[in-house]
Amino acid sequence: MPQLQLPLYPAGVTEIDNRIAVQKEGGSVYYLHGHLPVFQHEEQDVRSFRKFTSQLIVNGTVKPKEIVQAFGVPPITVKRYVKVFREQGSGGFYQRKTRHSSASVLKGEVLEQAQQLLAAGRSVPEVARELRVLGNTLHKAIRAGRLRVSQKKASRRRR
Repeated sequence: MPQLQLPLYPAGVTEIDNRIAVQKEGGSVYYLHGHLPVFQHEEQDVRSFRKFTSQLIVNGTVKPKEIVQAFGVPPITVKRYVKVFREQGSGGFYQRKTRHSSASVLKGEVLEQAQQLLAAGRSVPEVARELRVLGNTLHKAIRAGRLRVSQKKASRRRR
């Protein structure tokens, strides 16, 4: 005959439900079933937190609302990561997200024209209107060092 395990937790734990609890100790987070640890991750390891809590939900061990209440995480965030777990498994939490940058609008002749206009003392908004590009595009190129603002303009901005 199976024996019922009472929910006996050590002091200082937070119950997720009547079977699972969580405890922070020494920079690590421990998930407990009764008094037995079932998973552990570093306190700053958000990916492992998302993976394990999503796994608990998908396996039917806890309900999404219990995760929301125990950790103060927004419900939409819990739903989002449960979806990641269902579609991609555990690996979905550890894959590197590659950033795709858009192709540069400022190439060749347009870049040269922009540099000439800026060197002549024109403002970024004036150059943007004349070349029909966004001002943000010009500012990004200036920050990246692909365009230089005339010294007169730069000294006026600092005042």
